Amino acid sequence: MLERKYSTYQFEAGTDEAGRGCLSGPVVAAAVILSPDFEHRLLNDSKQLTEKQREYLRPVIEKEALAYGVAFIGQVEIDKINILNASILAMQRSLDQLYPAPEFIIIDGNRFKDYRKIPHQTIVKGDSKYLSIAAASILAKTYRDEYMQKIHKEFPAYNWAKNKGYPTKEHREAIRKFGATPHHRKTFKLLPEQLRLDL
Repeated sequence: MLERKYSTYQFEAGTDEAGRGCLSGPVVAAAVILSPDFEHRLLNDSKQLTEKQREYLRPVIEKEALAYGVAFIGQVEIDKINILNASILAMQRSLDQLYPAPEFIIIDGNRFKDYRKIPHQTIVKGDSKYLSIAAASILAKTYRDEYMQKIHKEFPAYNWAKNKGYPTKEHREAIRKFGATPHHRKTFKLLPEQLRLDL
């Protein structure tokens, strides 16, 4: 059973990102403040849910949340500032969109940077422990998947509709065969034998 809150603050936001380990596409983060009485039997860490369940929950979360925000950081910025900084920046940009503003922030993972002097707590596997982080993980994942479906049409050979940019065998084979696209993260190890890939 996921817990409602970590702190005693009224407006506690949970935040999470999706796409950190991908070879292509943006990293997407979401932040959510849930009402104190929010509950849904399906709500869980997005990785524990099917695509259909995540798609079902997204509008429920958007309708029922007190506030939510979603932010994208593209591959060009990821290559400039590195994926850890990009993930944190995406989470902070999603928090920027919240009204009411959060009084306390809980973050999935173990790394974060001070944000507007608001107290915060990082929580490893927080998306399987707290409702607001689980809700944020679902929004981040569904928004990112939707974007990857869109750019899949532009570059169907990489099958992003299915692999979402993660380093699957099929995705790496397509990179080996067709090279990198503008959507690929150039600072990532796109192939195990990087020297053979002409960027």
